[in-house]
Amino acid sequence: MKILVIRFSSMGDIIYTTPVVRCLKKQIPGAEVHFLTKPAFKYIYDNNPYVDKLLLLRSTLSETIDEIKAEKYDHIVDLHNNLRTAIIKLRTGIPASTYKKQPVKKWLSLKFKLKLIPPTHLVDRYLKAVESLGVVNDGQPIDYYIKANHKLSNLLPASHQNGYVAFIIGATHFTKRMPNYKISSICKKLNLPVVLLGGNDVKENGNTIAAEIGDKIYNACGITSLDESVFLVSQAKSIIGFDTGLTHIAEAFNKPIASVWGGTVPGLLGVQPYMVKDVLVVGVDISCRPCSKFGLEKCPLGHFKCMNDMPEGNIIDFSNK
Repeated sequence: MKILVIRFSSMGDIIYTTPVVRCLKKQIPGAEVHFLTKPAFKYIYDNNPYVDKLLLLRSTLSETIDEIKAEKYDHIVDLHNNLRTAIIKLRTGIPASTYKKQPVKKWLSLKFKLKLIPPTHLVDRYLKAVESLGVVNDGQPIDYYIKANHKLSNLLPASHQNGYVAFIIGATHFTKRMPNYKISSICKKLNLPVVLLGGNDVKENGNTIAAEIGDKIYNACGITSLDESVFLVSQAKSIIGFDTGLTHIAEAFNKPIASVWGGTVPGLLGVQPYMVKDVLVVGVDISCRPCSKFGLEKCPLGHFKCMNDMPEGNIIDFSNK
């Protein structure tokens, strides 16, 4: 059976498709599994042994559809479920299974703070789409394969090479990030050295925190590549992170994770840490939360209590175990 799995974006959503791909490959005898995504997210499936071929979204949908037709798939697994995937399924005529997004219930849950969506993990929601193929959850974590043989001695100062906490301070939107003063306050009370991780957009935040605390902090934000950052996460004693792709990728390595949530909530999206043995999920229970599904550029009410009032003690105690 030749199967095409589709998920175009984003980092977190795609990383949670990896158990589906693995289960398809291992549970359907002789299955050939291909995956279609945007070029920007190719790295998530690089080196993945369960994908026989990676297809990348072309500049026009027609070109992508022509490529799909040429492959002569037996089945499409649509884990994105948007207009483009609907057109792909219509124009190729290939039998398909589709992930149910439940957009109306999600909107009502967000707008009126109703709990209409059960806190089922996104992986399990995706796996529902392949039940008809006889595929079941194998109970294993997500997959991520580091691309190179990195060494701590090449990436960290000597002070951090014998054990550290990885603190992922980056996130796409402001309302997912903890303010610098809160990060500094937590870092001061951690027993181990701390490696700050994130992109160029939080490099100055990292510099500010490092300048306040000193040599205990190594700011790797904007310095390490994504693959190097994933390697550093995989070697950490424990991880603190916000609702962002690198925190979700960290789940592949089954390290203790303190998952900190500001304006977004894990239940609505189904993206709480998956199949990780030692997890702390933290968030402030206030009436205005969640304020959005994916995060905003500023707090709509101006007080940002979801992060400013975040209790630090349980995060510190968890990370110091």
